Amino acid sequence: MTPNRFRRHVGRLVPVAAVGVLALAGAPSAAADEQPTRQHLLADCASGIGKCTFNSPTVGKAYRGGFHKVSENLFNCSSSNATQSVTWSDTVGSSDSLGVSVTTGGKIAGIVDLSVTASYNHSWSTSHSESSSLTMTVQPGEVGWISRAQVMRQVSGTWQTHYDSPKWGHYYWFVGDTITSPAANGTDGVTNALVVDTRKMTAAEKRLCSSAAHRGKAFAR
Repeated sequence: MTPNRFRRHVGRLVPVAAVGVLALAGAPSAAADEQPTRQHLLADCASGIGKCTFNSPTVGKAYRGGFHKVSENLFNCSSSNATQSVTWSDTVGSSDSLGVSVTTGGKIAGIVDLSVTASYNHSWSTSHSESSSLTMTVQPGEVGWISRAQVMRQVSGTWQTHYDSPKWGHYYWFVGDTITSPAANGTDGVTNALVVDTRKMTAAEKRLCSSAAHRGKAFAR
């Protein structure tokens, strides 16, 4: 089963005391009863307030992500097929378990890359950009565009956040996460894909064809 691009489940937050490592004795009970949100912990990782590692990374099999539009529309206002070379461009980034973007070059991305490299001896890319052109044919009265699907891969692991002074009653907090990122074309035998999508023009789009600039022609916009 192909995994969803954005997975919506998050691991339970677990204080170190729950796994046999002692937290600070004598911390106020109210603070000990509170738990941080996942966003709190990762924000502290990104800012450096918490010292963080991404432990026990498990890299899943590559799969092809969903198709998305990567070009302008080509409108055919003529009475015959229109064949043109259309330029396309695509940038695919990474997201975490909640669908929050993982910034390329940021601290979170760097920690994940370091962890995967240490465990698998290859780097983990958080962004991929590509552009080219494709010759496409659009029938009269239709609109066409190029869609692309990127090879994707997920890595699951556990964030460990360590504080110099206890926060929420503990020095350490753990939370599970899954990072979804673009992978190189051909990873695990899976390839990127380009397709030409077409549909009939809407009434508003047909009115564009009545203008002197577009009548009897194909145009991109």
